[in-house]
Amino acid sequence: MAHLLKDKEAYERLNYLYQAAHCVLSQNPENVELARFYCFTQRTVARRLVLKQDPSVKRTLCKKCSSLLIPGVTATTRQRRKNSKIRFTVMRCLSCGQSKTLLNNPDYCLWVDRPEAQLEQQKQPGDKPQINTTQQLLSRCVV
Repeated sequence: MAHLLKDKEAYERLNYLYQAAHCVLSQNPENVELARFYCFTQRTVARRLVLKQDPSVKRTLCKKCSSLLIPGVTATTRQRRKNSKIRFTVMRCLSCGQSKTLLNNPDYCLWVDRPEAQLEQQKQPGDKPQINTTQQLLSRCVV
């Protein structure tokens, strides 16, 4: 069954702008301003059309200056530890100094990666309810 995506053209435009920003920085790391312009345009289009971006894309963009965060090129990456069990990745933008803290938990599963978040998995009006325990759902997420 073909899945029709709403605003497919807009998502293609967002994807193109993100790939263009990566390409510009990979060819010449001094073109930070052009890559920032592409990322700012991507963010503006997504905000104007009220589109949800993938978490992996949002994690690589600076919230303050819309710069693409590439470790060693436009950002520094450090591993921090709050206690023996909780670890964080701290990404600091080299353009504006904004820090982004991401939790390092191998057992954590993003909502978009869970089966119930997928459109194909959602129940139809005539379907029987399917009972899933939390353990069954988590076992699907852990790789």
